[in-house]
Amino acid sequence: MPGPDNPSGIRAGLRGLTTRGRSFLAAGATAALCSFVFGQDALFQIGVLLAALPLASATLLLRTRYRVASGRRLSPHRAAAGQEARVHLRLDNVSRVPTGLLLLEDKVPYVLGPRPRFVLDRVEPRGFREVSYRVRSDLRGRYPLGPLQLRLSDPFGMCELTRSFAASDVLTVVPQVQALPPVRLPGEWSGQGESSAHALALAGDDDVIPREYRHGDDLRRVHWKSTARYGELMVRREEQPLKAKATVLLDTREIGHRGSGPASSFEWAVSCAASVGVHLAERGYQTRLLTDTGTAVPAPGIAVSTVGEATGLLLDSLAVVECSDGGGLSRAEDALRLGGEGLLVAILGSLDEEQVTRLSRLRRRTAGAVVFLLDTGSWSGLRALLPEGPDSALDEQIKRLRLAGWTVLPVRAGDSVARLWRTADRTEGSGRTGHSSPYRDEVGP
Repeated sequence: MPGPDNPSGIRAGLRGLTTRGRSFLAAGATAALCSFVFGQDALFQIGVLLAALPLASATLLLRTRYRVASGRRLSPHRAAAGQEARVHLRLDNVSRVPTGLLLLEDKVPYVLGPRPRFVLDRVEPRGFREVSYRVRSDLRGRYPLGPLQLRLSDPFGMCELTRSFAASDVLTVVPQVQALPPVRLPGEWSGQGESSAHALALAGDDDVIPREYRHGDDLRRVHWKSTARYGELMVRREEQPLKAKATVLLDTREIGHRGSGPASSFEWAVSCAASVGVHLAERGYQTRLLTDTGTAVPAPGIAVSTVGEATGLLLDSLAVVECSDGGGLSRAEDALRLGGEGLLVAILGSLDEEQVTRLSRLRRRTAGAVVFLLDTGSWSGLRALLPEGPDSALDEQIKRLRLAGWTVLPVRAGDSVARLWRTADRTEGSGRTGHSSPYRDEVGP
């Protein structure tokens, strides 16, 4: 902190004068001026006393030598939209003298609420104080928290000096994730359940495929016949379950969605992608997120070792995804052709005839395909102005996709992702050849 003999310190002290301090300084200067006009020495002494009080307070604050450290902890670091998160602040006095009156203020974006302020009367030497506040946002995104500002004040309230810490944190507000029921999806063949396929099945002792011993292998897996044959320690190779793959395709085209804000069809699609992606990852699928722009998460060549890491990457990406200015799904189709095996779950907005045709051909490259087809007219309010009954164009698109092998889940504003997901296994039998109204509660014949 600058000393009082430093010009920058003096200027900082004068800038830190409060309204009360400036009033005392102005009153002192006025009294001193009046003493010369009226020839009153006592008035001059009063003016000096009035002006000296705020200047002494500023000097005292500038000469303070106590040191403080701060810390911030978020609980949780990743919060769902509409869910509250708590920010815990800790202030440590690491000096040998007690602090004076402290005012803490943390910088918070306006969408998270008002800026929190706390007043700490006194912190003893080597002591600490902990305070906390809550933040909440209905809009997903990444929001910076901090840096923490510390205001020092003298006992008379004449001067306040502000110091800022350098550390800051980021709160990630992710889309709302709905718990989905377990269903048997079309084309499903592997995962972590009872139907998991294995890369190696050991039928008997003669069918064992051994490998050389590696440090850390269990000695109970040593295969002595192979060891004697090859002259080195050999172990049985374990059965390795094949990892099921799944791709969640999210349509981010601005022209494909309707509505605005949290109630728009785009936000429903983002929440649906988060719910489906988390559900598949927890079921053992090697899940990736793909958008119409061709962006994939995780990126090709990046290995994800745990389910928590996979869901974290997925939710962090969906927290900041925005509408694109693209007009088609060609870049996403190119990415699927390179590695489109496995299950495909698409969340799509409005489509034209060419896009429906290309999606019909794309189904042949996947083990199974489920599409949430959004009736975006119900988000814009246009559907309420039309006569009751299914829209002919959308109804025809649903029929074509089902005939191509897609499991189609028509979506209207207000529909639940969990309810639609529950109907996925019940539509498989009838979705390929039959056709049902897209506005029934349960999709089926």
